[in-house]
Amino acid sequence: MSHFETDAIRIQHRSDVKEHSSPIFLTSSFTFESAEEARAMFADEIQGNIYSRYSNPNSSDLIEKVCRAEGTEDGIATASGMAAMFGSIASILQQGDHILASRSLFGSTHQLLTRVFPKWGITSTYGDIADCQNWDRLVQPNTKMLFLETPSNPGLEIIDLEWAGKFAAAHNLILVVDNCFATPYLQQPAKWGAHIVTHSATKYIDGQGRVLGGLILGKKELIKEVQFFTRHTGPSISPFNAWILSKSMETLAVRMDRHCENALKVATYFEGNSEIETVRYPFLKSHPQHDLALKQMKAGGGIITLTLKGGLARAQRFIDQLQMISITPNLGDSRSIITHPASTTHSKLSPEERAQVGIKDGLVRLSVGLEHYEDILKDVENAIEKSK
Repeated sequence: MSHFETDAIRIQHRSDVKEHSSPIFLTSSFTFESAEEARAMFADEIQGNIYSRYSNPNSSDLIEKVCRAEGTEDGIATASGMAAMFGSIASILQQGDHILASRSLFGSTHQLLTRVFPKWGITSTYGDIADCQNWDRLVQPNTKMLFLETPSNPGLEIIDLEWAGKFAAAHNLILVVDNCFATPYLQQPAKWGAHIVTHSATKYIDGQGRVLGGLILGKKELIKEVQFFTRHTGPSISPFNAWILSKSMETLAVRMDRHCENALKVATYFEGNSEIETVRYPFLKSHPQHDLALKQMKAGGGIITLTLKGGLARAQRFIDQLQMISITPNLGDSRSIITHPASTTHSKLSPEERAQVGIKDGLVRLSVGLEHYEDILKDVENAIEKSK
């Protein structure tokens, strides 16, 4: 079996044109050699492309690359990360089912669990990561799924994937893991027992803030249900976006190496700053789950959180003083990005809900980019000083 970097570069569709780099298949549909071939494809007796809402060579390239990287059997590419989050649940669960989820989730995922799925009779309960050894009491007779995010957004909490796989198996639950922050280069939840792995490919898999995309990867029998759901509900990725993401996979390893190297330097540098209440990064020894991060992650990722002294007003002054770092809700870009979760990505959570997952008013999420680390340090340091 080839290494990650080789598979990410060399897996691609081949045509009779003998192109070296995969072309973009901007077509809505595909032709058949005969009426019988068309019938057989629609009957799933033979494989092939029918319609780009179902499949396309570009999305197939992307899926094959990421499945190989994650160690999963099959997958689906979607139009956005949230389409992947939604599809991974809606395609598998039914009315009356219950989800047990980690409390620390992305804001829009929280909205799905608390506002969207209850309309359809699918309920959920949150468990605290610090208390996961007592989650048995949270499992209900109708619990069908365990939904986790590790590292979490934005608090960078780490969940023990080995424990999660064993817990799901013991309770006959489908384990779904959002692996967006880690990427398949740094962490492979399927190795620990995850049945489904999801990604917002918009983030690190793209890596340059260009296109939207999502991925649902996992066991073939579950992906078959997802394929039926997405085929008939239509959250399909465009061939162009799939082509961009597939080409981006070719550089994921080298990009993540640099993201992680820069992030560790930035986190280490600011850990002792008197104007910062806390610095959190998985590969800092001060991180509460540092040993766990070392166990299941190749490196710490490209995200750090800084909690500034002075609360909301200080955090806003700090953000406004940045000169190079971009203010935007995205992450995983080649350019460093700052976000204030309490007023943006997690603003729909109540103050109590934010407090439960450690999102203080002074917390900022820094997506450390690929610039020279000294320039990132300088920008952050100047903004801290000027925001006093």
